Amino acid sequence: MGKKKKKHRVLAALSLIPGFGSRRIYKLLKNTDDPEEIFSLGKRKLRSVEGIGEASALSILSFDDWEKVDHLLEETEKSGSNIITLADPEYPPLLKQIYDPPALFWFKGNSEALSKPGVAVVGTRNTSAYGRNMAKKLTGELAEHGLCIFSGLAYGIDSIAHQTAIEFKTPTVAVLGSGIDNLYPKKNADLANRIVKSGGAVITEFPPGTNPDAGNFPVRNRIVSGMSLGVLVVESGLKGGSMITADLGLDQNREVFAVPHPLGNPSGTGCNYLIKRGAAKLVQTVDDILEELPIEHSPESSVQEEKKVSWRDRELDETAVKICEALEEKPFQVDDLSDAIGVNTSRLLVSLLQLEMDGVVLQKAGKNFELL
Repeated sequence: MGKKKKKHRVLAALSLIPGFGSRRIYKLLKNTDDPEEIFSLGKRKLRSVEGIGEASALSILSFDDWEKVDHLLEETEKSGSNIITLADPEYPPLLKQIYDPPALFWFKGNSEALSKPGVAVVGTRNTSAYGRNMAKKLTGELAEHGLCIFSGLAYGIDSIAHQTAIEFKTPTVAVLGSGIDNLYPKKNADLANRIVKSGGAVITEFPPGTNPDAGNFPVRNRIVSGMSLGVLVVESGLKGGSMITADLGLDQNREVFAVPHPLGNPSGTGCNYLIKRGAAKLVQTVDDILEELPIEHSPESSVQEEKKVSWRDRELDETAVKICEALEEKPFQVDDLSDAIGVNTSRLLVSLLQLEMDGVVLQKAGKNFELL
């Protein structure tokens, strides 16, 4: 057995000890020159490590379930996945900085994608047209700036983020709340395969065979935020995984961003709440994100130099199309535009807000709008 596999065997064994979390394993590794020595250290040496008390030391010294460890490593090979541990140089440096980095995780795909600078793009499963459009727009622009996209492979905003990254040929990483061989949701198996084939990765800290239990998802969210430079909440209600990820990002000293939503849109109340309490920066354009991230951008990737996309090449609903067709003729004041296209003012304002944030229309003084 090679040295790397021996390290993986030790870390896998530690992860199987009841109540022995990743934080303790991390502290053990920081106080040990060679991980392979951990199970042969004396009780006094083990207890000298912060967080390792009498009970923890005895749990290590009495561990003898190596058959289970070897079975776990066999299942890893059968699943076609690989392991990265805290003791490996490939471990993502940003993830290692968080309070409780996973001691080991399973992955398929490109390990280099895990350490690329990127942004977590998260949101609700029950998306609105506005949320879908903003997810595509902002993810695409982040991808154009060479940023990796991290998300959770769920339906809705997560899936849109992964798919858009693939379309823009930038790596994307999906973090699971189940075993690597027990993909959830199963209907996203094809998306997971495309993520891997396009130079991204699928990862999980849960061993092969682990079911997608509800309690796993809040736990995995710390990895989504921990691997990223910042968290972008595109669309979310007041409760849910996206809000948990935002809070975890704040705890991890990550930048948190949120897309504002029209009042009365229940699927966006979480975003508005984050902005209102100052927990997230309001995002109108990708520049609002880029200017907060500790990365350099080459002049050729500047948003100002990107090719302008005609409104005719965008996926717009019927109301938005009517607005653009009218504004092609001349600028309109809101009430006049409402009369011209036969759409009530409240519905018109929602569409105009979305078009403005998409960079399609510009609002001037007196609620006058023109096409960009």
